[in-house]
Amino acid sequence: MGTVETTKRYIANTYARTPLALTHGKGSLLYDEEGKEYIDLGSGIAVNIFGVADPQWEAAVCEQAGKIQHCSNYYYTQPQAKLAELLCEKSGLSDVFFSNSGAEANECAIKAARKYSSDKYGPGRFRIITLVNSFHGRTMATLTATGQEALHVHFGPFLEGFAYVPANDIGALQAEVAKGGVCAIMMEMVQGEGGVQPLADDYVQAAAKICREQDILLIADEVQCGNGRTGKFFAYMHHPGVEPDIVSTAKALAGGLPMGATLFGPRTKDVLTPGTHGSTYGGNPVCAAAGVSVISRIDDKLLAEVTEKGLHLKARLENAPGVQSVAGLGLMIGIKTDKDVKDVIAQCREKGLLVLSAKDKVRLLPALNIPMELLDKGIDILLEVLAQ
Repeated sequence: MGTVETTKRYIANTYARTPLALTHGKGSLLYDEEGKEYIDLGSGIAVNIFGVADPQWEAAVCEQAGKIQHCSNYYYTQPQAKLAELLCEKSGLSDVFFSNSGAEANECAIKAARKYSSDKYGPGRFRIITLVNSFHGRTMATLTATGQEALHVHFGPFLEGFAYVPANDIGALQAEVAKGGVCAIMMEMVQGEGGVQPLADDYVQAAAKICREQDILLIADEVQCGNGRTGKFFAYMHHPGVEPDIVSTAKALAGGLPMGATLFGPRTKDVLTPGTHGSTYGGNPVCAAAGVSVISRIDDKLLAEVTEKGLHLKARLENAPGVQSVAGLGLMIGIKTDKDVKDVIAQCREKGLLVLSAKDKVRLLPALNIPMELLDKGIDILLEVLAQ
């Protein structure tokens, strides 16, 4: 059997996979088993931040794998310490808990928020408000936190204490908070799976003000929109003065190896104590070394390039034939098209371009260092498909 047939036979059928088996690549070019070349504008759903087989990333991973591939968190390791230092320096937050995925990073954020409130106010103040169309993960707690009813079918009963309000509706948020018992408000500053929709600044500012005034924690889910994706190190930095108490991140953090992180601000840095949370693989030395190679390169020059490329993308796409609207920030773009998104993705693939979807939109998440000429070549193909 070939790769596709073997996968169908032996792997759980949880993904609507495209009939494409990828074997290797370089940068933002990928190749399948027949040797066909594809321009990659998805980067593994915002994971391969510097593309495929990035030399610096590869060297860091190989070097650490030759030293020690794993050790228990009962001991200290240099890569983990260095990555934590980089994340705190770039964010201004206080300390970090490492895990293996975005869902785990959000689980940690949820536990920390509830423990903060329990420690300070006792039982009963445990509700967490999230947004309609949010996506926070597929574990039971993070699925409960996800404000999409379609993803809740079959999996109840759910955890107690979550409420959902429409994005950008300040009145609805105020009304939900007024019901009492709220320990945290959790939001993605750009809703990725929810349609690549940035939150309005006045809404984010209002939420932050509520949190400050009522000792409610503000949790920023930066799993997809963090690590330079929007042109800022974290997307909440597009909102002046907003300082989350907890930030979760993953995806691009280790550039293709499984790693999540939960960052804590001054109010929450001492909430989790020995025995209250843990992870066998969290902060794995090889993943952490990969993370150091990634995070150390997200500097002002790169972020300016991400912003420039994002504006260039929008300029090319807005008002183009077949395009209804364009949303997003930096290199996180959602395109509402005249044609069905599934047809657009399939036709692009036939022409050697890989793009993604988010609800009814085409989603673009290219590597942050994709050359402008290759980005333009990919957009040429997309525009050709949309105009047909």
